[in-house]
Amino acid sequence: MNKYVSPSRVAASAEPMPGLARTAAGMRAIDAPPLAPSAPLSQREVRTILLSLLLTMFLAALDQTIVATALPTIGRQFNDVASLSWIITAYLLASTAVAPVFGTLSDIYGRKAMIVVSLSLFIAGSVLCALAPSMTVLIIARGLQGLGGGGIMPIVQTIISDVVSPRERGQYQAYFSGVWVAAGIGGPILGGVFAEHLHWSMIFWINVPLALLGLGLLLPRMKRIPVFHHRRKVDWLGGVLLMAAAVVFTLLLTWGGTRFPWFSAPAATMIGTTALLSLLFVWHALRAPEPFLPLPLMGGSVVPFAILAGGCALGTIVGLTVHLPIYYLSVYGLSASEAGLALIPLVAVSVCGAATSGRVMATLPRYKWIAILGTGSATATGLVMMLASPLPLWALLSLLAVFAFGVGTTFPVSVVSIQNAVARPQVGTVTGAMNFFRALMSSFAVAAMTAILLIALGTGGPGGEHLEAFRDVSAADMVAAFRYVFAAAVALMVAAFACVLLMEERQLAGPAKSSAMDMAE
Repeated sequence: MNKYVSPSRVAASAEPMPGLARTAAGMRAIDAPPLAPSAPLSQREVRTILLSLLLTMFLAALDQTIVATALPTIGRQFNDVASLSWIITAYLLASTAVAPVFGTLSDIYGRKAMIVVSLSLFIAGSVLCALAPSMTVLIIARGLQGLGGGGIMPIVQTIISDVVSPRERGQYQAYFSGVWVAAGIGGPILGGVFAEHLHWSMIFWINVPLALLGLGLLLPRMKRIPVFHHRRKVDWLGGVLLMAAAVVFTLLLTWGGTRFPWFSAPAATMIGTTALLSLLFVWHALRAPEPFLPLPLMGGSVVPFAILAGGCALGTIVGLTVHLPIYYLSVYGLSASEAGLALIPLVAVSVCGAATSGRVMATLPRYKWIAILGTGSATATGLVMMLASPLPLWALLSLLAVFAFGVGTTFPVSVVSIQNAVARPQVGTVTGAMNFFRALMSSFAVAAMTAILLIALGTGGPGGEHLEAFRDVSAADMVAAFRYVFAAAVALMVAAFACVLLMEERQLAGPAKSSAMDMAE
């Protein structure tokens, strides 16, 4: 499937690729699609590399969900319930902030070095979490673990871009979506089993053998993966400014409306600090000879639209996943476990949409239409949920399945379009930036839906009580309030639909699926 060699690759050995230019920042910029892999890999090698990458990504995804059900047990052991939220927040802050850093560093020092660093940080953080003698040490260790987990995501996606051509890549994005679903469903269950029947530290010890297995499968084959990184000076100041802005903004989204009101002095201070750090980052990037994140890379007719479309789609899924259990418990009287099962149509069917979209990208030259239809159908389905509620549970779950299928079509199209639109030496940088903005959009969607729900229910409005306040809300009030939550989901999908429409549909490098199958045979 990956024996295709782009015609431009032959010319690249003798002269610069068409469309390549040296920018003022000293980096290579390109408008043409990137090349197909230069070193042919066998089907078996691709499968082994894919397995190790899926396992590695599963670890990072699992640790975002497995801890939740063990928090009460951890709080009792350390006799500290007030600090429990920091176990989640520390990981979230660290993983969000470092995503663009690892993406950029993989373009400078190579994928192998960065995957080893990220997994080593992840393993070290896991061991320290398991051995933590106090809540303070556990929180610090979770931050260290988040540094590794945040690096895993962009590097894994970048390595896949080095192994298979853009046209084939969409099919693999569906596998990664499946990993997220498995981690999202299995994480809380596994964490509860460990905390109840074994010991909570097992949720961290399990990472060590799995991470070592992933490294053992991947590292021997890394030398067969084409090398596209480009050594240059690292703009550490730009990276620090970007990470600092991300940390403050994520804290604002996490604490706003819960620890302090949105319209309060702490919120205003954090908003101002985020704006100031962002402006300093932009000012520095425009003047640095080799900026950490070249701003022209984030422009054009593909990258900004694809990033926003994917961010809106992921934010919609995450926001509804967080808030729908409240709706299930209040309106339908489901138990906590039944509410978790009722999320399956939303989180699982999106993988089917991603798989369908990936197959379309591998088969047809015009691929954008699948995401247009998907986001359009999700928008229409969301309107039905908003206007027709309350619905019978079976009808709501059916609509959520249709909604999720449509949302899922966006993910392969957005990821592959982004990687297909930049030069090979910048794929890691743009992939890290994509993961960074997706994480921010997810946090924003959760915070926005929470604020909307609080305002609609009248539980204090902005800066009102925490989600515990929803326990005593009547079913009728919850139905009325959730119409606004569904409206927010519709608004995000309208934005995704518009971005996909506006995004340029560039030809994907690589063979059509039929040609690839012929070669494989």
